[in-house]
Amino acid sequence: MANHKKLPNRAERRQAQQKRKKLGILMVLLAIPIAVGLIYFAMPKSPTPPTSGPQFTKHGTLSFISQENQQSIKTIDIEVKKDDYERAEGMMWRRSMEDTQGMLFIMDAAEPQTFWMRNTYIPLDIMFVSTDKKILNIRKNAPPQTLDPQASEGNALYVVEVNGGFADKYGVKAGDTIDFKTD
Repeated sequence: MANHKKLPNRAERRQAQQKRKKLGILMVLLAIPIAVGLIYFAMPKSPTPPTSGPQFTKHGTLSFISQENQQSIKTIDIEVKKDDYERAEGMMWRRSMEDTQGMLFIMDAAEPQTFWMRNTYIPLDIMFVSTDKKILNIRKNAPPQTLDPQASEGNALYVVEVNGGFADKYGVKAGDTIDFKTD
């Protein structure tokens, strides 16, 4: 006796075809989020910006001296920037600075100086200082993240940056002098 299989009729074939089609659609719908997830996790991530920025490195101390009585107003720790690269970097990327810290820029020559605050995240008091260490002028609370020029009023050989509001808090003003010692 021959083995006869019952051939599916047209309705059964159509039903089977619809099931395969639905299964195919379901597989595609499941594959899409899996593929998207795999691609997302494989993509390179940009680094999270640091919360604190570069850390302070003490290179010495600096004292602000009153022009009226020659007494020390305030002494701070300083980080010193002497070459073009260091001066260009300055306070960029820093998110904070202690009130007892500052940055001293020693320029190549006494001439009009201009600083800007691009990529600097904290307001600063910028003090321009002559060759005889007298403060020529102070740009108080220079706004962060701008290209607004912060210029000296005269020829400055030194520039001191401290937290914004420092000059008013301690009474440092134009005409006072600085004295510093480096390690």
